[in-house]
Amino acid sequence: MPELPEVETVRRGLNKLTVKQPIQEVEVLLARTLAYPAESEKFCRGITGMAIASWQRRGKYLMAQLENNSARPAGWLGVHLRMTGQLLWVQQDSVLQKHTRIRLLFAQNKELRFVDTRTFGKVWYVPPHLEIESVITGLQKLGPEPFSADFSLEYLTQKLNNRRRLIKTFLLDQSVVAGIGNIYADEALFKSGIRPDTAAANLTTKQIKLLHYSIIEVLQTSIERGGTTFSDFLNLLGVSGNYGDAALVYGRKGEPCRVCGTSIEKIKLGGRSSHFCPSCQP
Repeated sequence: MPELPEVETVRRGLNKLTVKQPIQEVEVLLARTLAYPAESEKFCRGITGMAIASWQRRGKYLMAQLENNSARPAGWLGVHLRMTGQLLWVQQDSVLQKHTRIRLLFAQNKELRFVDTRTFGKVWYVPPHLEIESVITGLQKLGPEPFSADFSLEYLTQKLNNRRRLIKTFLLDQSVVAGIGNIYADEALFKSGIRPDTAAANLTTKQIKLLHYSIIEVLQTSIERGGTTFSDFLNLLGVSGNYGDAALVYGRKGEPCRVCGTSIEKIKLGGRSSHFCPSCQP
């Protein structure tokens, strides 16, 4: 599943390529991709003729502020890529990918395609008379952004206090901090020297401080590398992310630790895989 760095990579590409261009035509090829409104006709009618003023990101959600021909706010277009969703900026006459779900057609033969193999991704149109969080309700549950002032060391310390959950499970909770998933939780824990099956309440002050720093550092590094591609993620132009080549533990079961040479181990926690070095994360 694309995590914060992958979604941020897509957001930056969208802001470079798609803004201030009216959506001339919309095609919904799979109606169940629509989260709101459920009817394809209402969705198409709502965004056709609108232009994208800018793209924003909240956690793993992408949100385009729409505007009409008078540059007035005209609602929102929301996207969640889920496990296999991709947004691709292509020529309209290029070969249509097998799992294309929605097509937004622009001038000069340009097109924004939503492609999703496993069909878990969702797209919303939020009319201007509705609050975006009342329609995309998952936004209400998100914790602070990792790069925001709200995600302070004091905040993380308070959240960890007396928590019985394992630290890996804790980090995956989007109500604690928005945007972290399996990849970057593993990477941040490695950099912090913390085993993923450590009880959150047992972390020392020093470990919490290092974890807070490592979360931000790992996410920033991945954004600089264009995200991670282990299976499906592609950026807006169809290019894979480069962070996977530099991953310290994630996806490296049985390979030598890049720091000490010990074989990387993989365990299951709450149904999710967790990678760690038994020497660097004792």
